[in-house]
Amino acid sequence: MREIVITLADVVNEIHDILTFLFSDMTDKELHFWVMGIIGMVTFLVVHFFFKLIERLKWSTTILSFIYTFTGMVVLVFAIELQQAITNRGNMEFADAVIGLWGFIVLFFIYAVLGLIVYVIKKKIFKRKDK
Repeated sequence: MREIVITLADVVNEIHDILTFLFSDMTDKELHFWVMGIIGMVTFLVVHFFFKLIERLKWSTTILSFIYTFTGMVVLVFAIELQQAITNRGNMEFADAVIGLWGFIVLFFIYAVLGLIVYVIKKKIFKRKDK
C-alpha cells in the first residue's frame, strides 16, 4: 500500500509540475482554485446525472444511502491505513483496506436480503387481507 500511495503522490506531483509550467502566470493558490473547482464541478455533474437516474428507482433512498456510506467508508479505511503508516502502528496494506470494505458490503448485503424478505412477507400478508 505504501508503494501505491507513493506512486499516486508522484503522479500528482508530475501533474502539478506540468500545470505549473503551462500556467506559469498563476500562483499556486490560483492553480488549486481552478483545478479543484473544475474537478469538483465535473464530479458534481456526473454524480448529479446518476443520482437523478437512481431517483426514479423504487428504493432510491436506500441506494443513495449505500453510495454515501460506501464513499465515507472508502475515505475512512484509507485514512486508517495512512494513519498506520505515519505512526508505524500496524501494517499499511491495500488488502486491509479492501477487506474492510468487503466487511461493509457483506453486512449490507445481509441487511438488504433481510429487508427484501420482510418486504415480500408484508406484501403477501396485505395481499391476503385485500381478498
